[in-house]
Amino acid sequence: MPQNKENLSANDAWKAIIEKYHILEHIEKDGCFPIKASQIKEFREPRLMAKWDSTDALPEVLRKNKINILPDSRSSYVLGDFLLYQEIPPLDEPVTRMEHVELPDYESIDINNISSEANAINVLIISGILNDFLGTGENVSTFNGRMGTGCFTFEVDTHRGIKQKICVNNAQCEIDGGFENEASVVIMEAKNVVHEDFHIRQLYYPYRLWKDKVKKPIRLIFSVYSNRIYRLFEYRFKIPEDYSSIELVKSKNYSLQDTKITKEDLWEVRYHTTIRTDDMNDTDIPFIQANSMDRIISLLENLYENPMTGLQIAELMDFEPRQSDYYFNAGRYLGLFEKHADDKQRIVSLTPLGEKVFRLNYKKRQLKLVELILEHEIFGAFFDSMMLTGQLPDKNKIADEMRRLHVCNESQIVRRAGSVSGWLKWMNNLTNL
Repeated sequence: MPQNKENLSANDAWKAIIEKYHILEHIEKDGCFPIKASQIKEFREPRLMAKWDSTDALPEVLRKNKINILPDSRSSYVLGDFLLYQEIPPLDEPVTRMEHVELPDYESIDINNISSEANAINVLIISGILNDFLGTGENVSTFNGRMGTGCFTFEVDTHRGIKQKICVNNAQCEIDGGFENEASVVIMEAKNVVHEDFHIRQLYYPYRLWKDKVKKPIRLIFSVYSNRIYRLFEYRFKIPEDYSSIELVKSKNYSLQDTKITKEDLWEVRYHTTIRTDDMNDTDIPFIQANSMDRIISLLENLYENPMTGLQIAELMDFEPRQSDYYFNAGRYLGLFEKHADDKQRIVSLTPLGEKVFRLNYKKRQLKLVELILEHEIFGAFFDSMMLTGQLPDKNKIADEMRRLHVCNESQIVRRAGSVSGWLKWMNNLTNL
């Protein structure tokens, strides 16, 4: 047993487990490797080692070796080269039609501060968004929370290109929202943090539990609430016994506020923004290495009433710990985030400017963020050409401009050019929503 397992990272703990139990060899030979929670606990608490809701969160050793993990009971798991995640379509399609919804006037609901998944679900119901998306009459909340899955078997695709059979014996699943209407039973997984993908288990295990409990058809909804926008996706499993048969049925976006931003709005911000340099010798703030502005906004929303340590941010956002620093520094670059000492810990919180940006409505918030981005010289010239031509600059051009402006070391340029491109793309997409 490791001497300091409290200080062991998930990545180091999994390295040690893989080595001790020769897991790679077993997976190569048998296709999978069963492991008990007690075996994992020798190195680190299982609850910190086995729940990765997006690929961003996977420890490097698992990602590198194409290993994923599934619970098969309350006290055991199975490891294999399973394909377990479903990509979430990005919110950047020009054809996206945003449905604007008016919420009834309730004193106890603040649409400017929907700070939890439970609150987001409440507003989905009260506003009629869920009814509209499903095309049904009233949906009544009938179940949620943790529950046993019962017993079932299924097949799952693998990196090797073959199906692997998995047997589940009363594992635990958690359902964010369960509803019933006149025609169907609805199972919802809700998120208030933006990710690039999600763990299919979050829909599949509840689906298998309830499929044999009810006679009505089951509809599966994945919901993301962030930046004043609801994104709803309906999925189904073409073959109930096949985890990998998931397919997207439909999706729709809803806003509680006006989301219309024009090119004229963006030009107005550009015209009134004072540009400043990004020379690395003139600042102690690292140049950005965080591609997703949507995730920066998610972090801003979650920090508003709840300052966090870097590790807490990593857990919330499904980051590796170093990514917490990248996203903190991206927010710091815009003047939104700061750190302070609290009982020997470094705590990330919003600056007064960050709090002000949080409280703005959708349109004012996006335009303020555009202003904060365009204050930095590297974004100004690229913004102008992008708006005039409709084309994003290629990364070689971005890299050349980064060198000219001396924003970071040469070894960092290629990776961080991707972040500049991501932020330009985010600004360009604002007129499409």
